[in-house]
Amino acid sequence: MEEEERAESTVPSCVSMKSDWSKGHPLNFGIGPQGSPLKMDEDRAESTVPSCVSLKSDMSKAGVINFRSSEEIERGEHILSNWDQSAPPGESSCSQSGSRSGDAEMKPKQRSDLQEVIEGHKMSLKRRCEHVTEGTHEAGSGTLLNKIYTELYITEGQSEEVDTQHEVRQLERTSKKNIQDTPIKCQDIFKVLSEQQRHIRVVLTNGVAGVGKTFSVQKFSLDWAEGLENQDISLVLLLSCRELNLIRDEQHSLLSLLHVFHPTLQKIRAEDLTVWKLLFIFDGLDESRFSLDFNKHQLISDVTQVSSVDVLLVNLIQGNLLPSALIWITSRPAAAYQIPPSCVDRITEVRGFTDSQKEEYFRRRFSDEDLSKRIISHIKASRSLHIMCLIPVFCWITAIVLEDMMTRDQRGELPQTLTDLYSHFLRVQIKRKKQKYGGKQRPEELTEADKELLLKLGRLAFEHLEKGNIMFYSEDLERCGLDVSEVSVYSGVCTEIFKRESVIFQKSVYCFVHLSIQEFLAAVYMFHRYTRKDTAVISQFLEYSEPVTSLDGFLRRALRKSLKSENGHLDLFVRFLHGLSLESNQRILGGLLDQMENHPETIQKVLNNLKEENSNKISPDRSINIFHCLMEMKDQSVHQEIQEFLKSGEISEMRLSEIHCSALAYLLQMSEEVLDELDLQQYNTSEEGRRRLIPAVRNCRKAVLRRCGLSEISCGSLASALRSNPSHLRVLDLRGNQLEDPAVKLLCGALQDPLCKLETLRSVRDDPVLSQV
Repeated sequence: MEEEERAESTVPSCVSMKSDWSKGHPLNFGIGPQGSPLKMDEDRAESTVPSCVSLKSDMSKAGVINFRSSEEIERGEHILSNWDQSAPPGESSCSQSGSRSGDAEMKPKQRSDLQEVIEGHKMSLKRRCEHVTEGTHEAGSGTLLNKIYTELYITEGQSEEVDTQHEVRQLERTSKKNIQDTPIKCQDIFKVLSEQQRHIRVVLTNGVAGVGKTFSVQKFSLDWAEGLENQDISLVLLLSCRELNLIRDEQHSLLSLLHVFHPTLQKIRAEDLTVWKLLFIFDGLDESRFSLDFNKHQLISDVTQVSSVDVLLVNLIQGNLLPSALIWITSRPAAAYQIPPSCVDRITEVRGFTDSQKEEYFRRRFSDEDLSKRIISHIKASRSLHIMCLIPVFCWITAIVLEDMMTRDQRGELPQTLTDLYSHFLRVQIKRKKQKYGGKQRPEELTEADKELLLKLGRLAFEHLEKGNIMFYSEDLERCGLDVSEVSVYSGVCTEIFKRESVIFQKSVYCFVHLSIQEFLAAVYMFHRYTRKDTAVISQFLEYSEPVTSLDGFLRRALRKSLKSENGHLDLFVRFLHGLSLESNQRILGGLLDQMENHPETIQKVLNNLKEENSNKISPDRSINIFHCLMEMKDQSVHQEIQEFLKSGEISEMRLSEIHCSALAYLLQMSEEVLDELDLQQYNTSEEGRRRLIPAVRNCRKAVLRRCGLSEISCGSLASALRSNPSHLRVLDLRGNQLEDPAVKLLCGALQDPLCKLETLRSVRDDPVLSQV
């Protein structure tokens, strides 16, 4: 997206950290022998998770739990010798359990038998985590994780409003360094790092798709299994949410659940679980297909009590079941809301590659130093590509495309937009398939079978994008006409875009290599339906009864639907749709899309629609995607005009349209320099234009928003800016605005947020509530 903005896509920034175990290993996360991105072995599962600030749980108010019951003493299964018996009254049961080491005082025979079980479990976990695969997902292509892993940036702290922004927007914000971020090492995820924290029992780790959450989990588990880190934990129990989906309709006890997913623990008894220090890792909450209800659920406190998987998870997280167990949950940001803040002691965020790690990736991937320099230079020149390269998988996609284009007789321009890049990526995969398997046609040409398969994958991508699913099962593929028994689904072009991630219970789990590839193929499928005049599919998508026949009408309605989405899940999809309207991108795809006779006046109409789109009922933050759609169509006019406007310094002279204001808000937000004062009345624009400038408040010290007609929607954007991390705003002037009660409540909530650093508030005189805050 030529949006100089985001870059897993919506995400926060971080500080560099070195790990002890990275010593002696080259910096190269996600880089294998060929430099392609890491993928886990088929029999291993993946994850996802949200980021945040340390939160106190309600459970920390509980009294001391005495683990030394008479029954335990009789069994000789006392708490370990390093158990802190002097813990002060009122300290949570979790903090006490966090110090014990599990089986230290067992009887010799018991300890010997159980120690053998633990060692067997460690060997099994090591086999699961020590290898990763890269590039083409072929058997036997595993690489040792410890040889290529470079610690990612993980920060302690919460990003504001992560569940209301597309991940591209989150990545944009991550691309800006935040010196206030608190870095934390993967191995220290449960360690108390400040006097304010007494104990960490539940950790929620957030990060956009492909940023490295699962690799962090894998590295933590591998270090424990090899006896290198966190040896006070008796058992690390890794459970992938995508695999738990396979038994979502079954009934289990926690004990039987562990026996199913970790067969090496078959000899473990219920009483063992109550005296050991356990760590449950639920990887990929956003991939789960069960809902977590923390208000109305069955209360379970016995590990042998049978219930559904979702109820077991809720009781574990709340501490009703095994209150001493540690819990680590990973998720993409949009799924974080499922876990109540009161249940979480620490929220962290995986931030991906730093700028130096991006460059290291490309230098290590290419032995040709001149080639790596040219690629790095091109990425730096494109703000959108540079931001997206925070994600290791995106570095791999970019490397594949630029290597191909720079090492052959390249006459066209290198990709500048995301649609450009992904169109070239698909074409490169087509060419590689033909070169590998042969064929009479030219390598880059698509056969009818290729087209049919890709469009079926596009249908799968689109239908599940609307539902918010990123993991698929055999029945999902079959509903889209994909025969899962055909080798073609797993070979050739598909191995680089679609993969069988894991196999369990004789059932396969599938996913696209990255969410953005799913969004791109979904756009290809929908654009193909438009070119074929499939009015049924188009009308159902647009939720519009009248047939849409013109390109400008189709794209305009698609944009409006995406703007109505609360979490922006269709934003990148719609940007791809606009990019695919260009004949140049249709040509790159080599016949996958029917060539349209797009007359210049048609394209100009689409561009005019974007520039004139009225979004007064849409959040100013969401309106910025209109500007990105414009950039995806390679219209640089608005961007250039705003750049000249900023250079001139005469902010009251030029008349700014609404689209100008969206572009300006974006550029001011992304600027490395914090603006001293933002006075919206100084800008020569409409009332809606001023509202579109509100997101820029995030990057200024003083904001003067007098007489701007602030609505509830506008105040929602302002509230988000007040609780941003970091929050630069110190002075806010709201005089001259008649605020309704819902808007006042939004602002009051933001002003009371710990992240808000506001010192002076000038508000409406007759608004005593806001004034008192």
